[in-house]
Amino acid sequence: MPKFMVLYLAPVSAERQMNVSAEERQKGMEPWMKWMEKCGKALVDGGSPLGKGMRFSRSGGEKTMSEVTGYSVLQVENMDAAKKLIVDHPHLMMPGFSIEIFEYLPM
Repeated sequence: MPKFMVLYLAPVSAERQMNVSAEERQKGMEPWMKWMEKCGKALVDGGSPLGKGMRFSRSGGEKTMSEVTGYSVLQVENMDAAKKLIVDHPHLMMPGFSIEIFEYLPM
C-alpha cells in the first residue's frame, strides 16, 4: 500500500504558533489528537512540527523561507483515500494555512 507525505504549510512558523501558554497548546492539540484517532492505522507517522531550516546547494547553505511547518505520513490505498482523511483536518481551520500531499514513489 502506498505512503503519502502530508506537509503542513502556514504563513507563521511552527515555533511562533507554539509560543503560547501550556494550556493553550494543550487545547490546540485536542483537535489534532481527534484527527489522529480518526486516521487509525492509516497514520503511520504522526510527524512533528518543524523548526528553523536551511536550503543547501553546491554553493553552500542559506536560511530558507519555506512555509512548511510540519509533516505526517499516511499509508492508504490512493490519493483519494488520503484526501478524505484531511478534508476536516484541524490545520485547515486557520486562515492562510494549507496542506500538500505527495505520494512516495518506488525507488
